[in-house]
Amino acid sequence: MSPRRLVGCSAVLVTALGLAAGCGSGAGSGGDSDEPIRLVLFGDPVETAGYEELVKAFEEENPDIDVALSPVAEQDDLMAKLTTQFASGRPPEVFLVNYRNYGQFAGSDVLAPVQPFLDESSEISEDEFAPAALDAFRFDGEELTCMPQNVSSLVTYYNVDLFEDAGVPLPRAGWTWDDFLAAAKALTGEGRYGVGTEASLIRVAPFVWSAGGEVVDDPIDPTRLALDTGPARRGLDFFLDLQTVHGVAPPDREEQSQDSESRFLSGTLGMYLNSRKSVPTLRTIEEFTWDVAPLPVAPGGEPATILHGDAYCLADSGREDEAWQFVEFANSVGGQQILARSGRTVPSRTDVADSEAFLRPDEPPAQAKVFTDVVPTIRSVPHTASWARVESEADSILTELYYGRLERDEGIELLLETTEPLFAGPGQ
Repeated sequence: MSPRRLVGCSAVLVTALGLAAGCGSGAGSGGDSDEPIRLVLFGDPVETAGYEELVKAFEEENPDIDVALSPVAEQDDLMAKLTTQFASGRPPEVFLVNYRNYGQFAGSDVLAPVQPFLDESSEISEDEFAPAALDAFRFDGEELTCMPQNVSSLVTYYNVDLFEDAGVPLPRAGWTWDDFLAAAKALTGEGRYGVGTEASLIRVAPFVWSAGGEVVDDPIDPTRLALDTGPARRGLDFFLDLQTVHGVAPPDREEQSQDSESRFLSGTLGMYLNSRKSVPTLRTIEEFTWDVAPLPVAPGGEPATILHGDAYCLADSGREDEAWQFVEFANSVGGQQILARSGRTVPSRTDVADSEAFLRPDEPPAQAKVFTDVVPTIRSVPHTASWARVESEADSILTELYYGRLERDEGIELLLETTEPLFAGPGQ
């Protein structure tokens, strides 16, 4: 008998994306075990190569179960695909999703929580995984809803050659906002910019936290953004000033013609803020040396970064036992080592994160241990059912602020007013 214990299920469900799907055993696949288990995730070809290797290894060890890997290019494409598949009554048996987006599915009662499977597993156990990764996927605050695959976070990628040519000290643990800004200014000019980043809540959040502020009024039960005053406003202002005041980040027209990752690849960007996902692509660089450092710390503040964790979720498909076998394998030592070698993720298993399979002294970045050293400073934004909508609307307005298309105070007021009604979720 399956150990699964489903979240309550209804005939029609509604989420922040207007998602509707049938429920009950076999809703996703009709329970046809002759069909492959479908695995949906996002990533470019370089990123998905590791998942192809993972699927191959699983099928070799489990010849009675086939897995059909169905990658999409972007996270937005993933959410659109999942919405369509759930609405049609044929969701994938397994999908990999970021913690900021899984709440709309968990809140709609279409998932089979992994906690009962994990409790009965003889292959993996909860104490083998980073608590920060686990906690982000406890939708009700206690039971584990999805199985965390990584504990990636935001870091500073930097061009070592540009720093050395400019005579600027290399970034290091404990460096400050002043150090960061001074480096960005020294590296800007002659067609180069000091720093590149997207304008979004997940980029702003670590600066807010480091300054001693909060992104929302209540991290557990949020009702509004809290970026308008005090330390939170100080963190937001520092971030926005990078572009609008100091000009150390590319203006909108240049970012549109060449995004920050492409600019970093070409050697015309000194620092680039992103998660671990950039590593496979950056490993193609041959023209210069690059490395990683923690995010800078606010004056008088604390080190802070943000979780970029993903997890495997099981749809209520009638094939949860087979799907769990894949998830269990993917999160075993061997399974996580495969993806660790690809460079794409920071393993959620602490033993693999501390192993050479991840640290790879023969591959950049040289300071790969930064990704594990910052784990104690990782924080998460809310993962409520309505958070994806809040974030989407907020990011649009933050982009306008970042490129100076909105007056600062007026734009922040618009940010709070526009997003506040979304916290309640649809129909509430």
